[in-house]
Amino acid sequence: MRKKPAIVVGLLAAAVLAATVPATAAPAHSSSAKCPQLAKNLSWAGANRAKLQKMIDERGTCSGNGGPRPVAAFDWDNTVVKNDITDATLAWALKHDKILRPKSWRDTSAWLTPAADKALTKACDTEVRAGRPLPTSKNAACADEIFEIREKSQTMAGEAAFAGDWNHRRTVPAYAWIPQLFAGHTPGQLTSFAKKARAEQLSAPVGTKQTVGTHTLAGYVRYYDQQKDLIRTLKAAGFEVYIVSASSEPIAEAWSSGVGLDREHTIGIRSVTKHGRLTTEIKGCGGVETGRGDALPYMDGKRCMINQEIFKIKGARAWQKQDFAHSIALGAGDADTDVTFVDDATGAHLAINRNKSELMCRAFDDADGRWVANPMFIDPLPRKSGTYPCATTGATHPDGTHGPVRRTDGSVIPDQLDRV
Repeated sequence: MRKKPAIVVGLLAAAVLAATVPATAAPAHSSSAKCPQLAKNLSWAGANRAKLQKMIDERGTCSGNGGPRPVAAFDWDNTVVKNDITDATLAWALKHDKILRPKSWRDTSAWLTPAADKALTKACDTEVRAGRPLPTSKNAACADEIFEIREKSQTMAGEAAFAGDWNHRRTVPAYAWIPQLFAGHTPGQLTSFAKKARAEQLSAPVGTKQTVGTHTLAGYVRYYDQQKDLIRTLKAAGFEVYIVSASSEPIAEAWSSGVGLDREHTIGIRSVTKHGRLTTEIKGCGGVETGRGDALPYMDGKRCMINQEIFKIKGARAWQKQDFAHSIALGAGDADTDVTFVDDATGAHLAINRNKSELMCRAFDDADGRWVANPMFIDPLPRKSGTYPCATTGATHPDGTHGPVRRTDGSVIPDQLDRV
C-alpha cells in the first residue's frame, strides 16, 4: 500500500494536548486576525460560514496553538462536487468499450449471484475473448445489465445481483464491483478514463443528462465553489486536507487536483495490482484481510482508512473512535456512507443535506453544537416532508437491519425535522 506522509509530528506536544484537552472539547478560541478567511461572496446557509470560520480560527496553525497540524477529511461525490464521478467514469468506459471481458463474470465479485452471472453472460458478447474489450457502445443490453447492477444491485429482470454475508457498515458489494470491473487495466489507464470523463462532464451544461444503454443519468459534474474555497482556506490555515472516497482511488485521483489536492492526499478503494495491472482483489483495513472487498472506505470503513492511513493506527484499533489528538478536526459528507467519520470530527461536522437519515439525524440533533448542515450548492433537494426516523430505523446495523440512531452516551436521538 502506498505510504502516506506522516502528519502526526511533535509527539510530546500531542501527548500534552491529549492529556489536557477532553476528547469532546476544542482548544480555546484565539484571535482570528491572522487566519485566512472564507470568501464572503460565496453563499452558505444561515450562519454556516461563520461556524466554519470559527473552527478554522480555533484549530488552524494560524491560531498560534501548538501541536501537530489539524486534519480535515472530505467525502467526494455530492460533497465536494455535484453528481457522481464513478458513474461518470463507468458511463464513459461503457460508451468507449473499455470494460474487458472476464473469463467468468463470477470472477468479478465473490458475492455475485448465479442470476447476475447468467444475465451478464447472456447480455454481453460471449464471442469476445477473455481480456478483450466488450462492445458496450453498441450492445445496449450489456451496458444495461452492468449499469443496473451498479445502480440497484439487481439485474434488469429484478433479481438480486449480490448475496452472502458482509458487514453493512464496512462495505457494499456494488461499490467494490466497479474497480473489480476494471481489472486488467493499469491504474494509469483507469485514471486516464476518469480524466476524459471529467473533461466531458465539466464542459456539459448544468442539468445535462446522458444515456447508457437505456439508462438515463446525470451528464455533468461541477466542483462546488464553496468547497473549493473551504479547502483552499483550510490549507492556508495550516490544515492537512484529505479526500476519503468510496470511488476507486485511480478515479478519485483524476479529480482531486481540481481542489488543489495531490494523490498523496486522496484515499479511495485500493485494488491489488499484479504485473502493474489492476486485479479484482481489494486491499483491506484494520486487520481485515485483502481480498473480496470486506473493508472499503464506506461508512465505518472511512473511519478505518483515516485512522490507518493518516494517523498510522494499525490493526483492529483503526476501527475505533480515537482520542482528540488522533481525530480529524473537520469531517464533511453528504450521505450515511460518511456518517461515522463526519461524526468523529472534533471541530466541525459539515453535512451536505441529501435527506440521508443517519447523517441528518445527527446533524439536526447537533449533540455537541458543532454540526453544520447545508443544502447542496447546486440544485438542492426540497425540504424533506415529515421527519427523519431517527428513533426507529435511522441507523444501519452491521447485519443490514435498521434501528434507532444513538448518541455517544447511548441515548436515542428523537425523530428530527428537516430544518435546512
